[in-house]
Amino acid sequence: MEEEIIHKEVRGNVAILTMMYRPYNLSGPTLSTALMDSLNGAVAQGQRAVLLRSGLRHFSAGADVDLFDERIEKEGRARLDPLQVLGTFENLPIPIVAAIHGVCLGGGLELALVCDYIVAAQSAKIGSVEVALGLHPLMGGIQRQVQRMGMARAKEMSMLGRRYDAATLERWGLINLVVPDEQLEDASLSIAQELANGPTVAHAATKRLALVAANEGVDAADRAMFDVQKPIWASRDLKEGLRSFRANGPGLAAFEGE
Repeated sequence: MEEEIIHKEVRGNVAILTMMYRPYNLSGPTLSTALMDSLNGAVAQGQRAVLLRSGLRHFSAGADVDLFDERIEKEGRARLDPLQVLGTFENLPIPIVAAIHGVCLGGGLELALVCDYIVAAQSAKIGSVEVALGLHPLMGGIQRQVQRMGMARAKEMSMLGRRYDAATLERWGLINLVVPDEQLEDASLSIAQELANGPTVAHAATKRLALVAANEGVDAADRAMFDVQKPIWASRDLKEGLRSFRANGPGLAAFEGE
């Protein structure tokens, strides 16, 4: 029986996607295709947030280096367009939380960086280590590091190729939250559930505007606001949020994600 690459579980409104691509969740077409299918499946099934984690010793030890000989022959072209992978994560209309433990290196870090919220275990070791192979991050890692923590730190990570502790990268702004190892599962699921219980239509608009601002600038995001926000005004969640606020005060609305 073929071993599953992604184990899927539903907890309330959260789709939990557990990577099981042995031995180390190496990134490449096999894992990326399975992830894209699972993410799109979560939306199709009505889930309102995704928790991405690993069921193996590490979150991901990097890319499958056996693929690079073929890419040399093809002048860097990959079997799977990286833009398709990045776009699936960043344009998904529901939030994605990544829970990192063990090592998260190279292409594995690039997968985490296209999630919306990153929680890391205290003992996790994280880095862009491609320089050891004579490469640099190939799937958007550099530019997303620049977005999150600035040019100087991004160049440091990619050019030195070191492994950093989670607390340092939280301080630099690359990841959102560091928790004790034994709390990773509960903390990451709690955040995913909080996002899933929020106004899903508004969350989708937030993701879209943040992406426009990061890629095209604040002026472009300002000009896109009206159109991006249109679905919010038609949502049932806005009506419920206003009703609940008027009746009970802030923070008590029960959103349905519609």
